[in-house]
Amino acid sequence: KSVLVDFLVGAGIKPESIVSYNHLGNNDGKNLSAPEQFRSKEISKSNVVDDMVKSNSILFKKGEHPDHIVVIKYCERVGDSKRAMDEYTSRIFMNGTNTIVLHNTCEDSLLATPLIIDLCILTELLTRITWKTEEIAEFQTFHPVLSILGYLLKAPMVPPNTPVINALSKQRAAIENILRACVGLPPENNMLLEHRAIPRASWGSWKRGLGASTQRASS
Repeated sequence: KSVLVDFLVGAGIKPESIVSYNHLGNNDGKNLSAPEQFRSKEISKSNVVDDMVKSNSILFKKGEHPDHIVVIKYCERVGDSKRAMDEYTSRIFMNGTNTIVLHNTCEDSLLATPLIIDLCILTELLTRITWKTEEIAEFQTFHPVLSILGYLLKAPMVPPNTPVINALSKQRAAIENILRACVGLPPENNMLLEHRAIPRASWGSWKRGLGASTQRASS
């Protein structure tokens, strides 16, 4: 959701309903068969699109939000092989409708385990990083609530008065730029302006080519 909804909203496509159905037979699925456990999961799955919706006030009016339904069922037979089916229905140009349907079968624990390992590695690394700026004289450490780990979590925790970022591309960019800073590299902004301008040495030939194209068009 944090990938696809970010893409849709960024492209000016308005998701109006998101329906997710999952069934699995491992301990996670069994625990989620309890109403109290499922409610917690339902909230975390539903909130992952909030910041992306708020980022586009043209598509979504204040207080407006896509219909979001989450269903999780326990099926012992499938074991750790989780089945996930998701349907995204969006409003497009001329009041049209577009529906994307996804089906995913995955070994749930094999996807989750590397995330746990990465969480441990990143958490340990972040405890050893300090920084300061021209405005901050003393070296600072990260807040104990490591919001940067949101890239690896469905419902990231953040310190008080801190915005929650769920868009996956922004979460990843934050980690990449912090690690780049640690080795003395500037943050990556993907502007690549050095490759988007006409080299000064080529101006003469470029202008001559443009003039010739203009004359051919006029004739």
